[in-house]
Amino acid sequence: MGQLNDLKVWSDQWEGAAKNVDDALAFIELAEESGDESHTADVDAELARAEKLVSDLEFRKMLGNEDDDKNAILTIHSGAGGTEAQDWSQMLMRMYIRWGERNGFKMDIADMLEGEGAGIKSVTIEVIGKYAYGYLKAENGVHRLVRISPFDANARRHTSFASVYVYPEVEGDVEIEIDPKDVKFETFRSGGHGGQNVNKVETAVRLIHVPTNTIVACQQERSQFQNRERAMKMLRSRLYQMKKEEEEAKRDAIEGAKKKIEWGSQIRSYVFHPYNLVKDHRTGVETSNVQAVMDGDLDDFIRGYLMEFGLAGGEGAK
Repeated sequence: MGQLNDLKVWSDQWEGAAKNVDDALAFIELAEESGDESHTADVDAELARAEKLVSDLEFRKMLGNEDDDKNAILTIHSGAGGTEAQDWSQMLMRMYIRWGERNGFKMDIADMLEGEGAGIKSVTIEVIGKYAYGYLKAENGVHRLVRISPFDANARRHTSFASVYVYPEVEGDVEIEIDPKDVKFETFRSGGHGGQNVNKVETAVRLIHVPTNTIVACQQERSQFQNRERAMKMLRSRLYQMKKEEEEAKRDAIEGAKKKIEWGSQIRSYVFHPYNLVKDHRTGVETSNVQAVMDGDLDDFIRGYLMEFGLAGGEGAK
């Protein structure tokens, strides 16, 4: 039924666009017969509606990769720079939470490591909703901030970096074998504000996959068992993404070198001073409305990425 409903959206939208075109043709015929040019506005309106529907379908088709319709797990890590970078990471976390809320996604913070004095060192957010990964994969990479530092007594301009990594949440039916002997299990006390167990009982869980040195943590739930279950789910998702990246790397070696997302090779810059500008370096999409972007208005950037790279799934494969 879910697949049927998905297909019905496609057919209904296509039929709607076809009807708009038919109506525009009818107005054109009416104008030709009567010699009345007053129908021009009606023709333009019908064609505009058809163009919007077809454009939406084209955009939807960009979300046709295998994992695009899955929930997503989004992680943010602060770069070098101490308090500056940690504050920037917290700003990014707020931006993505706002984006999720305005687009109907459920945003759950699974793990967060607070900064020293301000901001956060890292955060892991579960983004729950249809096509969460398909949209957020556009955010993979390094994000650069340029601003007058609120932490600098001399009000000097600072540049900060934070990395954003997004991977699809893996369902239980995906074959990812994890040998229990390869997983190191640790517990610790949850940090921050919370219920009566916080800072009293070691309910938070950290899992270390020794062969790949992959580390995940979860402190969202009140019981150790629940946190362990969620952490294992995140570990499976992380290993699944690593497996996919290995396969893509082999393909890239054959098809040609593909630019990697490395620390310092930012995908997007957010400039607060000496002018206001947010620019995506992959697509050229930019805006001077910095405040709107920081309040979660990322749709133009995500759309620009998907329309340019779309089903190729990454940079350099146009």
